[in-house]
Amino acid sequence: MKLYHHPLSGHAHRARLFLSLLGVPHEAVEVDLKAGAHKRPEFLALNPFGQVPVLDDEGTVVSDSNAILVYLARKLGRTDWLPEDAREEAAVQRWLSVAAGELAYGPAAARLVTVFGANFRPEEVIGRAHTLLGRLEAHLTGRDWLVGARPTVADVALYSYLARAPEGNVDLSPYTNVNAFLRRIEDLPGFVPFAQTPAGLTAVA
Repeated sequence: MKLYHHPLSGHAHRARLFLSLLGVPHEAVEVDLKAGAHKRPEFLALNPFGQVPVLDDEGTVVSDSNAILVYLARKLGRTDWLPEDAREEAAVQRWLSVAAGELAYGPAAARLVTVFGANFRPEEVIGRAHTLLGRLEAHLTGRDWLVGARPTVADVALYSYLARAPEGNVDLSPYTNVNAFLRRIEDLPGFVPFAQTPAGLTAVA
């Protein structure tokens, strides 16, 4: 397998993290976003949307980080990570939608402002981030994982941008349950960290 990624992309880290948690051998191919490699014809042939990550599994090409998580879990028969029970699978899919929605337009967007200079209104995306964090804090009361009694792809999908939310000036300190959740993921065998940048609240004085 080949995974086309960029080290500062939380979407790409999501895929790299899951491959590592599963212990799947793969080649990590870095795409130079600054140089525009993701807009060149050879990459657009893999993903016409010009985005990382992209998984190439011996000719089966899967783009979109959440799609990659689902593909890997299903292909490898890892029902521990993607349950077959209808109720639990629906709950996982709900959190994957949160990862593509509220997470992307909250903590991820706030980080895009400080790390990549994205043209979002900081107060708006930071506000969205705290709304999501408040809901997560409540959901994680009395539970270790988002769905069921063990980690699933839902937890993997939310980790990267939550963990680096302070880079977007989103303060995680009030959220005890969320912080404990992040530490549990970091304690999983095979965990690989997401690259840190000195941005936002993590800026070097």
